[in-house]
This record gives sequence, C-alpha cells and structure tokens, in this order.
Amino acid sequence: MKWIDKDTNLLLQRSFLFGATGIVICLIPLFNKYFQFLNIPMGPINGIGILLQFFGLSIAVMVLRKRKVEVELKDKAKKMILVLAVALIFFFMVI
Repeated sequence: MKWIDKDTNLLLQRSFLFGATGIVICLIPLFNKYFQFLNIPMGPINGIGILLQFFGLSIAVMVLRKRKVEVELKDKAKKMILVLAVALIFFFMVI
C-alpha cells in the first residue's frame, strides 16, 4: 500500500512522530555542546535528526496536497509544516 493511500489521521500522526523524534535527536548535540556529556562527534546524530524532520515535513506536505481532505486536517497539516520548518531553520542556524 502506498503512503498516499493511507488515512490522513495516520499520516499526520506519523508526521508528528518523525518530527518530534527528529527535534529530540537534534537537541542531543546542542545539549552536549554546552554540558560536555559525551566526547564523540555529534555531526551524524544531528544529520539523522534533520533527516527525520525533513521526512515528517514531507509527510505533512503530502497530506496538505491530497484531495478531499477535511478542513480540520488541513489546518493540522499547516501547523505541522510551520512547526517543523521553524525547527529546521533553528537547527540549521545552530550548526
């Protein structure tokens, strides 16, 4: 089954999970930069977090572009796009 054929509520839940996981993973190198918990390279961890945020963003955009979607679900998708876009801009500025 293709992603576009799935239920929009399920897609928005997955978008939220991927986006929230990406934000949490991107916060790990940020905290490590200031508190020095681990002495390992944090670039790959930050890259994985940004990748997850992009994936969540793409799922939200896919929901927004679907036809015959309820107005409430489109509003949720717009909010998810806004939050993930701001988070991506923030983490790109911090790197």
